[in-house]
Amino acid sequence: MKQSNTQSAATPMSGGEAIVRSLTANGVDTLFCLPGVELNAFFSALYDHREKFQVITNRHEQGCGYMALGYAKSTGKVGAYAVVPGPGFLNASAALATAYAGGAPVLCVTGQVPSQAIGRGAGAHHEINNQLDILRNLSKFAARMEQPAHVPEVMNQAFRALKSGRPRPVCVEMSPDMMAKTEHVTMHGAAVPDAPPELDYEQIELAAKLLGEAESPMIAVGGGIFGAEDESLRLAEMLEAPVSMSRNAKGAVSFRHHLGLPESAGHRLWGGVDVVLAVGTRMHEQYKFWGVHKDLKIIRIDADPIEIERNGKPAVGILGDAKQALAAIAERVGRYNRQRSSRKEELDGLKATLAKDWNKLTPQIEFVRAMRNVLPDDGIVVNEATQIGYAARVAMPFYKPRTFLTAGYQGTLGFGFATALGAKVANPDKQVISINGDGGFLFCASELAAAVQSRIATVTLIFNNSAYGNVKREQVEKYGNRVIASDLTNPDFVKLAEAYGAQGLRAHTADEMAAAIRKGFDYNGPTVIEIPVGDLPSPWHLIDMPKVERKK
Repeated sequence: MKQSNTQSAATPMSGGEAIVRSLTANGVDTLFCLPGVELNAFFSALYDHREKFQVITNRHEQGCGYMALGYAKSTGKVGAYAVVPGPGFLNASAALATAYAGGAPVLCVTGQVPSQAIGRGAGAHHEINNQLDILRNLSKFAARMEQPAHVPEVMNQAFRALKSGRPRPVCVEMSPDMMAKTEHVTMHGAAVPDAPPELDYEQIELAAKLLGEAESPMIAVGGGIFGAEDESLRLAEMLEAPVSMSRNAKGAVSFRHHLGLPESAGHRLWGGVDVVLAVGTRMHEQYKFWGVHKDLKIIRIDADPIEIERNGKPAVGILGDAKQALAAIAERVGRYNRQRSSRKEELDGLKATLAKDWNKLTPQIEFVRAMRNVLPDDGIVVNEATQIGYAARVAMPFYKPRTFLTAGYQGTLGFGFATALGAKVANPDKQVISINGDGGFLFCASELAAAVQSRIATVTLIFNNSAYGNVKREQVEKYGNRVIASDLTNPDFVKLAEAYGAQGLRAHTADEMAAAIRKGFDYNGPTVIEIPVGDLPSPWHLIDMPKVERKK
């Protein structure tokens, strides 16, 4: 078992102290948390090290998890949160599921019932059956720290899992009596990640040959591309291959580069592609909707061995680090690479054609473009399961990595506002916009108090149609106007923001919204902008793209 770089001499300390020191040793300096009885000893230890931490006090455990998620997704660094066991952990479990789906390195620290009560089912405070098993189902690693002396090793394993392979959340738990107990503990230094798998250079060579000889190659990337953006662009330019970016990969290649394409553009080209290099992506859209014809040669690069053959055996499967694999392919592809004409005119024209299609999605597109016009290139947009959010997913261009955060395939309604707060905490010098519907915003609206208390200066947009709009439209259009449980009665969101101490604004048009966003950027604290809207047209014809026929 790989250990940390250094170990200290055994020193008397509590279990809570050992957890705090392990966090510090592994570079965690921000903690989103909601204290409680089972964590008292941990927070007492945290107090002794408070100068080393930025501690954000949440108002609901789901806010803890989502803010850690935003911190992690916007940086690639560990986002850590601490919550009490049982209902506290369960309140944050949707955030864990979203982190798992979206490949985010999130650390959950939670308590347990007293050690002598675990597994007895005697009704201890916050007891749930088999909490550790639930944690394991929501993470790539979960363990209980049985004694203070066990803490460094378990925390080391957790951080090693966070830093190795495919990013996903990890969880640790400890009983309150063990957090308070003092014994001799030998601390570890920072966890050392596992070395990435050694590349199979026969497969690398075969990939280079397939790509070099291809008539019309494409690179399809998902969230696993981050950290290897430069290598993917270098290879794309050598091949004159368009880079089709999933919703989780937007910004990996700038939209301003002619090879940087949204997934909708990739769909338009799909029928003519003969070799596709898929990097850090499940290829869900391609396999489920676009179609994978028998003549298409697929090359998969992934850190997860299961993912490479999940949907079928590719022509080439490369297990390993995307940065290393792409660099190795680029070194070899010149041996086989055919001459190709620039596709700049073609691909720029395709983007212009798509823009005309997007223009038909009104009024959503006006709001999306107004946001983009006022947001700096490195500004971060946190999307939501809402009508304007769906339009942004399709039609908003992005120019930098990790600037578009989504819930991925979980589609977690209500995650956006709190996730944006975490992204702003991690990136205080960047502008952060959160796109919300009225229904989704109210899931975590109480985190406005945390945002005011910690001066988290996000700009939160609430597009208010007094409904769960996507559900209501389907009830009307697909179920014969059988509208039930989808209409909402909302507060005055401007007054609600002001009641919390935030800046509350209202806008009725895209231009008014842009002006309000600028005002929010200049404000030293959170801003909420309510934008009343009516029923909005469906964007789903732009998202759910049909099967593509193979071009002869």
